Amino acid sequence: MQTDKITRENVRMFVMNFYVKIFKDDIVGPFFIEKLGDDMSNEHWKEHLEIIVGFWISLAFGSPKYSRQLFLPHTQLGDVKRETFEQWLKLFGETLDETYVPKVANLFKERATIIAGNFMRNLGLA
Repeated sequence: MQTDKITRENVRMFVMNFYVKIFKDDIVGPFFIEKLGDDMSNEHWKEHLEIIVGFWISLAFGSPKYSRQLFLPHTQLGDVKRETFEQWLKLFGETLDETYVPKVANLFKERATIIAGNFMRNLGLA
């Protein structure tokens, strides 16, 4: 069911649902499985998911909770391609559309598109 409000709880739910899709995806999933393992309940995945939840909550609410370097981990992904980022954005958008009404989903999509574009440029994939 779509919601028109952003709450910490539904951002957490969105991130968890999104990463289930990521984990199962043939294009993006292998990058995460290589770095975090093939069990989403392990400590590496739990830590990563908490970081990502914190990141999107900080963007949604403008709070300074997220204090890590966003780009650095992406430089260590190996043979990432433009297609990888495009698939990430596709799954991200699909999950947003399942979670939020279009007006809210589009706010997150715009931010994610900017971030992915910056990453692709910085990685020489643009």
